[in-house]
Amino acid sequence: MTGGKWYETKRLGDGISLIRESHIKPFYRCNIWHVRGRDRDLLVDSGMGVVSLRDHVRLVCERPLLAVASHGHFDHIGGHYEFAERAVHASEAEILAYPSRRNTVADTWVTDDMFSRLPSAGYKAADYEVRPAPATRLLREGDIVDLGDRHFEVIHLPGHSPGSIALWETASGILFSGDVVYDGELLDNAYHSNAEHYIASMERLREIPVRTVHAGHFGSFGRDRLLVLIDDYIAGRRAPGCPSTQG
Repeated sequence: MTGGKWYETKRLGDGISLIRESHIKPFYRCNIWHVRGRDRDLLVDSGMGVVSLRDHVRLVCERPLLAVASHGHFDHIGGHYEFAERAVHASEAEILAYPSRRNTVADTWVTDDMFSRLPSAGYKAADYEVRPAPATRLLREGDIVDLGDRHFEVIHLPGHSPGSIALWETASGILFSGDVVYDGELLDNAYHSNAEHYIASMERLREIPVRTVHAGHFGSFGRDRLLVLIDDYIAGRRAPGCPSTQG
């Protein structure tokens, strides 16, 4: 991996690079995805924003770029304010424009313990805030993010949050899934989560001919693992005595 002291960048092929905040512990660390296009680039999520992404990762400054939020939680939108073009699903536009510790779930998750090294001397997680970054484009089901030679379809998959989306590239079979699905414990207990919607979103994901999933956390995986994760979530949610989580 290459990059500055706070960020690491790994080029994966298919014009895709993974950017990570190396001093945030793995459980909390969001994957930041950069996709190179012919006419402009795509950034899927932007991390916590505690250290400037643009000042430390040259890749995100080289060409016109659209920063898409897979949803409005703090670890995915913290750096959006640094980009002129910002997109989010319409149902979470208010979070991007008026972020608070509550509506970004920072009040639940952000502590000094989530860092393996603090971003600056004297830093206190209790002071963390996401900066406002009003959307310049509102995304809805079926919209296309057009990079010129690459086209990503917006798939609205609520459950983890009302405006959770995935970006699907039919030509390559690549899915950027945000927090809808990743290779770890899936969370549906935020203030605006809805387990019934999550199950429906998982059932929908099963029908998409995915080749590779680049998720919001942890490692990437293929279709076989995706199906296991879908089945495990649905089985766990439909088990006798399992409480429903409604947002």
